Amino acid sequence: MDVFGVVVGLILLFGIAVLTLAVVGTVKAAKAVAAKVEKHEANARRAVETATLKAKTYTKVGPPAQIAAVRLKLRTSLDGTRQVLEGGLSQDGQLGEALALLTRLDAHAAELDGELRMLEREPDTARIAAKLPELRERSERIVHSAETMRWAAQDRMHRFAEDELSRLSQECESEAGALRHWDSSDASATAPGAPGAGAASSGASSGAGKAPGAARAGLTDGKGRPSAEELLGLADPLVAKLTQRLRKPAAGPSTAPSAGPSVGPSAG
Repeated sequence: MDVFGVVVGLILLFGIAVLTLAVVGTVKAAKAVAAKVEKHEANARRAVETATLKAKTYTKVGPPAQIAAVRLKLRTSLDGTRQVLEGGLSQDGQLGEALALLTRLDAHAAELDGELRMLEREPDTARIAAKLPELRERSERIVHSAETMRWAAQDRMHRFAEDELSRLSQECESEAGALRHWDSSDASATAPGAPGAGAASSGASSGAGKAPGAARAGLTDGKGRPSAEELLGLADPLVAKLTQRLRKPAAGPSTAPSAGPSVGPSAG
């Protein structure tokens, strides 16, 4: 009974562990799906807001159009800088500091965007005219900071690409020099009076037409296709010998039967 109880306890513990792992996995999967949905929802909302601001800049006039233009420029600059920094972060870890600064700058931009939205709903045109220059000046400072980081990141990535290309070009030149090393060795080996010069010349003459760049038969160009004998299996040495013997005429005197003695009236 004690052994049976231990086995039952182990089975229960195993079942509880499996159930716990299943619950934890389900919760993590649900959180991941929720985060992905939230991210897509935020991107869709920002895309709709950007499209709305673009429409306002063309359809409205006066202060509403000016406010929409300021909001659109602010949003576009921050989005462009974020794309550049996040795109290069995997190759350059130092861009993480710039991305952290951009996050702080984005918080100030969010506050400014909220003030601009409130100013859009302001019915007093005099207050709009008084507040808009100050908000536009703050927007320009944020845009300039974002653009400065974006341009610096682009210049940094361009410089790294140029340095990598220069190193790669030098390696290619070195490899090309190594590939041409056979020029000097062959010239010394085939010089007049050098040992083995005759053998080298004969080998060169026998190997003519087999240079590395010579054309070789391909699989589908018709030049390397098997012959009819190979397709019929007659390329085997034994089969080829039997075929040759069958084709060869038999040698020796004719084996035709000789004519018998003629039977006729004797000459009298």
